[in-house]
Amino acid sequence: MASVQAYPFRISRISDVGGAEIFGVDLSQPLDAAMKDAIMRAFLEFHILVFRDQELTKDAQYKFSENFGEMEHHVGRLPNGKPYSIVHTVTNLDADGNPIKSLKAEGNYFWHTDKSYHAVPSLTTMLHAVELPESGGGDTQFANTKRGYDALSDTMKTRIADMKVEHSWEASRRNVGAPPPNAAQISERPPVVHPIVRTHPDTGDKTLYLGHHMSHIVGLDKDESDALLEELSDHTTQDEFVYTHQWRTGDYVMWDNRLLLHRAMPNYKFSKDRRLLHRTVVIGTAPY
Repeated sequence: MASVQAYPFRISRISDVGGAEIFGVDLSQPLDAAMKDAIMRAFLEFHILVFRDQELTKDAQYKFSENFGEMEHHVGRLPNGKPYSIVHTVTNLDADGNPIKSLKAEGNYFWHTDKSYHAVPSLTTMLHAVELPESGGGDTQFANTKRGYDALSDTMKTRIADMKVEHSWEASRRNVGAPPPNAAQISERPPVVHPIVRTHPDTGDKTLYLGHHMSHIVGLDKDESDALLEELSDHTTQDEFVYTHQWRTGDYVMWDNRLLLHRAMPNYKFSKDRRLLHRTVVIGTAPY
């Protein structure tokens, strides 16, 4: 991988688990080929890129995001039944702009990798912090599943080498206690099967492909499947494999869904503090 000194911007490693902060790049401006290449090299080296002090409109975020691939549409729906926009809002604010009194959806607070219930899941997710709790909190945690895989015993690596897991939107909703999807949503995103051990398409590294969108391991009975998935999930989300991002207003964070699990932290006063971020997702490649 390229060294820190090889980049055309100031970059500083945040954590050995993953993460680097980048200064002096204005993401609202068009990228030339050299800058796009440098960002992708940093993305592969550090897995989580934190661009500080950004001010982007939703349109500017869309334009930056599409530098890295096809934009992802979302199966989720707003309270009025309409689908999320491609650049959609992650917030604790209601339609009148006031903090909600209780959480409406808790899926983001469980470990997951975005869109694993798609046949072709996500390459990267991007979040732009527009407004944050004044009292702090609202952190996001990332678990490095390459490190998790590397730390497995040889016996476990052999055991799971050829195993596959069914992922689905229906299982995702069930696993977090959310209302089940309707028939149209199930039809739009039917169950898919992916390997537990995924090969990163750019580096060749082996990673664990897990998260709360999982239903079961194909070919195992429910009890054995549940126990093994829980064991692997607990293993790869140990503190030693986790980086916790403490947001600053203006942060623009992009991360690699192919070797990271993530979850939001409800460690702020969501009934009093305001939190608003803009989110985009870029489609990746089918896991193998």
